[in-house]
Amino acid sequence: MNGVTTSSPSSPATVDVVLPCLDEAAALPWVLARIPDGWRALVVDNGSTDGSPDLARTLGATVVHEPRRGFGAACHAGLTAATADVVCFCDCDASLDPRHLLPFVREVLDGRADLVLGRRRARGRGAWPAHARAGNLALARLLRRRTGLRLHDLGPLRAARREPLLALGLSDRRSGYPLQMVVRAADAGWRITEHDVPYLPRAGASKVTGTWRGTWQAVRDMSRVLAEPPADGRTVR
Repeated sequence: MNGVTTSSPSSPATVDVVLPCLDEAAALPWVLARIPDGWRALVVDNGSTDGSPDLARTLGATVVHEPRRGFGAACHAGLTAATADVVCFCDCDASLDPRHLLPFVREVLDGRADLVLGRRRARGRGAWPAHARAGNLALARLLRRRTGLRLHDLGPLRAARREPLLALGLSDRRSGYPLQMVVRAADAGWRITEHDVPYLPRAGASKVTGTWRGTWQAVRDMSRVLAEPPADGRTVR
C-alpha cells in the first residue's frame, strides 16, 4: 500500500467514507458529526502538522496514514484501506456535507447507477472562486468530448462499489485522480449519474483551488488524464 498504515481496528461498516486530510483540524468536528449512522469515516492523513490525526481518532474515525503527498495518493490510500462494499469520497474541509451521500449510496445499492457524483452548487460568498469554477467548466466540456458524458462538475463527493473501483486500476496520485476515475469508469461502460449538492465556504485555505499555482497544477494533471487513450482502443477526438 505504498507505506500506508492504518490506526484503530477496522470495524464492520455498511459504507466507508474516504476523507483526504491535510491540516483540517478546524473542519473535522463538523464533518465527522455528519457521517451517517452505521458508516465508517476513513480519515486519510496526508502529512498534517495541526493534530488532525489525533483529533479524528478522538472523534471516532479510523485514521489511515499516507506519507506520499497528493490528493490522489490520499484518496487511493483510503480506497485501499476500505472494506465496505460501497465506498464514498468527500472533502474534509467542511465544504460538503457527508449526509448528502445517503441518496447516492441508495442509487448504487439499488443498481440504478455505478458511480454517483455531486454537482456542486455554491452557497455563500467565496465558496467557489471564479477561476476554479471556470477551470472545472472547461474540464467538464473536455470530458464530454472525450467520453460523451454530459456532466457539469467533477466534484469530490461521490459513491461507487469498492471492488469495481479497484478494478479501474487508477494510477494518478495527484489532482487528476477524481477525473481519472470518471474517465476510466466511462470507458468501462459504467452508468454515471450526477445530482446537485450544496457547496459551502471551506474551513481554511484550499490546497488546490485557493491559489493560481494550485489551480494550474490541477488543470495540468487533469489534462494529462484526458490525453490517456481509451481502454477499448477508441481514438480520442
